[in-house]
Amino acid sequence: MKPRAVVFAYHNVGVRCLRVLLARGVDIALVVTHEDNPAERIWFGSVAQVAAEHGIETITPADPTSATLREALARSRPDFIFSFYYRHMLPADLLALAPRGAYNMHGSLLPKYRGRVPTNWAVLNGETETGATLHEMAPKPDAGAIVGQTSVPILPDDTAQEVFDKVTVAAEQTLWRVLPALLAGEAPHLPNDLARGSYFGGRKPEDGRIDWSKPAQQVYNLVRAVAPPYPGAFTEIAGERFVIARARLASLETIANARLADLPPGLHVSDNACFGVCGDARAIAIFELRHQRDGQETVVTPAQFAQLTYRSSHS
Repeated sequence: MKPRAVVFAYHNVGVRCLRVLLARGVDIALVVTHEDNPAERIWFGSVAQVAAEHGIETITPADPTSATLREALARSRPDFIFSFYYRHMLPADLLALAPRGAYNMHGSLLPKYRGRVPTNWAVLNGETETGATLHEMAPKPDAGAIVGQTSVPILPDDTAQEVFDKVTVAAEQTLWRVLPALLAGEAPHLPNDLARGSYFGGRKPEDGRIDWSKPAQQVYNLVRAVAPPYPGAFTEIAGERFVIARARLASLETIANARLADLPPGLHVSDNACFGVCGDARAIAIFELRHQRDGQETVVTPAQFAQLTYRSSHS
């Protein structure tokens, strides 16, 4: 008899890991996912669509503690529960409905970066490596025993989306590799030493506000960590908001040629190019600058940026 599972899933990791379970012959009795938020930029795949294509019953409860959800799981009689980037913690009474265990895929190398948006935090903190970890679910987030993990590099100019794409592949590889042993009851359960990592909370769009007094590397890490499709790192000049969509650390030669060394921290135009001068007298070269006004976002050239800021400061 095929092992039977209920899958809680969302986002690209949810899509890829759901497909791995199907490819490995798991009987998926029920998929629990989220309704897309109309206020959120949806740039990722649809778990609900994959489930529909395979004829799998799908529900989207708003409350993971509801009696209705518990009844749906009890009717499904799962051997396993899997969570792949589902956005809610699952209560202990739900986890107990899976006699062969409940497992979550987390986007970091646990025990590092437990909690929310781990890829963004890893980029923000200048890490050179992250990955994906399949672990046993416990009452505390990302605290259960580790079943398997796969690492990926974070290159110096990688954005959070580029790293997340790698993490998605790492999640797929991890699940594909360990699932046969897990289904056979033979997978290792390694200690998750929480003292060797930290918990991180969620991030808000306002957290993308740039402090130009910081060193250039810190500012650049923020730009990379929240670059589109995330809300973006931004600065405000004379009431106008500008989002830095693409950038790179400027070389010392570029800083000298553009005569940036004596400029105060902030956005500047030099030789028809836009730069962000930082607190350590280093700079980031900005390749795509966006102007936000009245809920609209448009790409602006260095000349247009200069005109906008000049008009605002003289109005």
